[in-house]
Amino acid sequence: MTSRRQFATLEEIHRVALTNLDDVIVDYLEGGAGDETTIRRNRSAFEEWEFQPRVMSGLSSPSTATTFLGLPLSVPILTAPFGSDTMFHEDGQKAVARANQAMGTVSMVPEAGSFSYERVAAAAPAAARIAQLHPAGSEENFVRLLTRISAAGYSAVCVTVDSPTGGWRERNRRNALEFDSAIIGGNYNPADREQMEAALGQLFTHVDHVWSWRKLSSLLEDFELPWIAKGITTVSDARAAVDAGASAIIVSNHGGRQLDDVPASLPALVEIRSELGTQVDIALDSGIRRGSDIIKAVALGATAVVLGRSAVYGLTADGQRGVERTIELLTEEMITVLTLLGRGGITDLTHEAIRRVPR
Repeated sequence: MTSRRQFATLEEIHRVALTNLDDVIVDYLEGGAGDETTIRRNRSAFEEWEFQPRVMSGLSSPSTATTFLGLPLSVPILTAPFGSDTMFHEDGQKAVARANQAMGTVSMVPEAGSFSYERVAAAAPAAARIAQLHPAGSEENFVRLLTRISAAGYSAVCVTVDSPTGGWRERNRRNALEFDSAIIGGNYNPADREQMEAALGQLFTHVDHVWSWRKLSSLLEDFELPWIAKGITTVSDARAAVDAGASAIIVSNHGGRQLDDVPASLPALVEIRSELGTQVDIALDSGIRRGSDIIKAVALGATAVVLGRSAVYGLTADGQRGVERTIELLTEEMITVLTLLGRGGITDLTHEAIRRVPR
């Protein structure tokens, strides 16, 4: 049975994915920091906006095509650089990248993944275009990873700036969840274990030193590829990232997995786009569950969105085909919404297509 016949909705993909995982991994995937207030806010924020359709527009089939940092996208979707990927499917980020390649979208490939940057790029060179890493550990290791990223043919680097330590995730603590280094160490060989622990240990433990914008900027200023700051939720941090040399911003609260009671991503996007204008591309991460969510995000200023949990659900449900079907369903819904809104395409969306729900 193909994924197209098997999954008629994203909810079906979600349901099958959860049945494929044991309860401890479900908690890891679905859970967040603290009381998980931010997870709920990320979703409810979309309900605060409603569409303003334009009927009898005379337009033909709308286009979902756009670009992000000059990279062509058939739809305004990037998949998140989630690590521990073989915990969800044996092919992990290789399957995600192949799905993105088939669908004309782009993967952000994680540092803490099960496969190296090079292996994912070899699996799907047209989609594995953005490599992610953490500003942690030694400067030498950071530069070494940058050199590998460039040599592997990536077009940009995503620097996750909101993870100097792991979030206070009580589901994981109750389950005493521990990670095998094999599922997060794809970019490190056994001889590099000390480097891996120094660079990635902050994801699970506390650290003594947090990098600054100045340090990050100094290491990236001579690097030939553009870089993206991921994990921005405030106007001041967005401005600091651009001043440090970032070519794009990902507005993200890490899906509510890092610090609880922070701004939901959607209202943060509105404020940050207002501050930065058209100066940089901005992607929205956290809370995306429907094609209509993507339309709202773009209308409010996002260039593209980042799929985290939704991509994991697709991967867990049916590997590459599950991720493809996830993107396909999102695309079909976007086309439907754009048609009913009377808009010619994603790049035609403006704030006029949406308004706050009246109180």
